[in-house]
Amino acid sequence: MSAPPRRARVRALAKINLDLRVLGCRPDGYHELRTVFQTVSLADTLEIAYAPARRTAIELEDPLALPENLVARAAHAAMDAMRATGRVHIRLVKRIPMGAGLGGGSSDAAAVLLALPALAGRRLELARLCEIAADLGSDVPFFLLGGAAVGIGRGTELFPLPDGAPRGGVLVAPRVAVSTAEAYRRLSPRLTIELQQNKMFSFQSQVWDGGVGTASVNDFEDVVFEQYPVLARWKKRLIRAGALTAMMTGSGSALFGLFRTAGEVSTALAELGEYAEDERTYRISLVGRARYRALWWRALEEHITGKVWPPRSRYAQ
Repeated sequence: MSAPPRRARVRALAKINLDLRVLGCRPDGYHELRTVFQTVSLADTLEIAYAPARRTAIELEDPLALPENLVARAAHAAMDAMRATGRVHIRLVKRIPMGAGLGGGSSDAAAVLLALPALAGRRLELARLCEIAADLGSDVPFFLLGGAAVGIGRGTELFPLPDGAPRGGVLVAPRVAVSTAEAYRRLSPRLTIELQQNKMFSFQSQVWDGGVGTASVNDFEDVVFEQYPVLARWKKRLIRAGALTAMMTGSGSALFGLFRTAGEVSTALAELGEYAEDERTYRISLVGRARYRALWWRALEEHITGKVWPPRSRYAQ
């Protein structure tokens, strides 16, 4: 009689960009970036089950039924890297808006990379996980780490920042589909060598000052706001509502505002409600690295040993 599947229910957190500079196009076709990633409390949920078997079969319950889903690709990649076979069933419950610059699909993929080794009784070191993650997408490696981190290059070269204050905020995801490729196409002609140097120095200064503040910049805002003025209006509304800083995340279309207190967040949500009939608004909080890891250890506690990172399976030989 076969053993029952090992199961875990994990949360895949969204991210925002507290700062984002685009320096220019690289020889490999990607753009050179300087950014500050930050995990936030908005999350998808994945229910993952693993059972040993002679052959690998991966079944994904995806409400959107997307082709080439990153979750399925991550599961196949993890199984191959572990040299394991088995039946994997994943149920994905989406809450993070898609195509909004929040990294939902990338976070879902990273969640699979962290959870499957714990369930399968295998070990994948962080360097190997990051390698697999980078092959899946530029944002995926960050979600193996969480908290706040500087990302350079494609955004896959990551350097941790200290956990900041557990600040709260408002996230607005207008029902506007922004094409990342189109945003890069519009931005590229405006990038100059002189501008690159200025950006590098100002970004460095911003990070040394704590990574977020009134001097924070998202280079995509000008070109995206020109095409979608409604997004510029939402930024102004967040600022009028009292946000310490308000900006777009990624190439859009989501925007966020960070506030001093929970009371200010509540007031802002009430004020913004009159404009948000057809939009999605969320109360969020910044999730530091310590809390991020604690969430994972708690979700996998039945299957892991100790509090090490990445989570280490108790079934591993």
